[in-house]
Amino acid sequence: MTALPEPQVRDSCTSLGLMLLVVLFIGLARAIARRQLLRPAAHAFILEFLATFQLCCCTHELLLLSEQDPAHPTWTLTLIYFFSLVHGLTLVGASSNPCSLMMQMMLGGMTPEMGTLRFLAQLVSAMCSRYCMRALWSLGLTQYHFSERSFACQNPIHSDLSKAVITEAICSFIFHTAVLHFQEVRAKLRIHLLAALITFLAYAGGSLTGALFNPALALSLHFMCFDEAFLRFFTVYWLAPSLGILLMILMFSFFLPWLHNHQTSSKKD
Repeated sequence: MTALPEPQVRDSCTSLGLMLLVVLFIGLARAIARRQLLRPAAHAFILEFLATFQLCCCTHELLLLSEQDPAHPTWTLTLIYFFSLVHGLTLVGASSNPCSLMMQMMLGGMTPEMGTLRFLAQLVSAMCSRYCMRALWSLGLTQYHFSERSFACQNPIHSDLSKAVITEAICSFIFHTAVLHFQEVRAKLRIHLLAALITFLAYAGGSLTGALFNPALALSLHFMCFDEAFLRFFTVYWLAPSLGILLMILMFSFFLPWLHNHQTSSKKD
């Protein structure tokens, strides 16, 4: 890969510094929330809000970095892996993804009331992160920072509707299946495995839809696109990941229990 010009290196360092500052700020806010918020509902709402805010802000900035050298995605994929690790380490206890809430509720791991509360926190945070990044971009810290970016729809869908729906559904299915399977894996190893999987999915499906498989994140990144072509974007970024979750639940409910019982009986024999 060819070396980046000095201004691009400086802009990259500025963007990285901005993302790390967001992570540090959210970490401090989460620590304060744990100590000051005693009511479970308020505690859950604030932690989910902060986690979604961190994820969305960092992803906004990652999209800018990916534009600096689009012909060589290695740098972008490295950053996706690194920040997936950072999010996995710092956002423990929050999902930052409506599909994850849906999975937990359908499997009985979360009450509908708590799921609804966390879902509202994610939506509010997704929109707040968008306007926060717009304010930061207006400062012009790098050549890629300008507030007009938030007013334009930069269409991330580069395929027909059916392929886009299949891509998001499969990514959601694979990721949440892994989340469910890796629960018994040691935490340090699990975080690396999930970060590697996220990076792979971004590489495999990024050129088609961005491989977001996160409705709240999609709303924050592409809000103007939802405004211009609501049905298309709602189908790809909300219905398709939810469909992936439903398929995963059906698989675990009907196929894997039979497989588990079959394996158990084989061991006994």
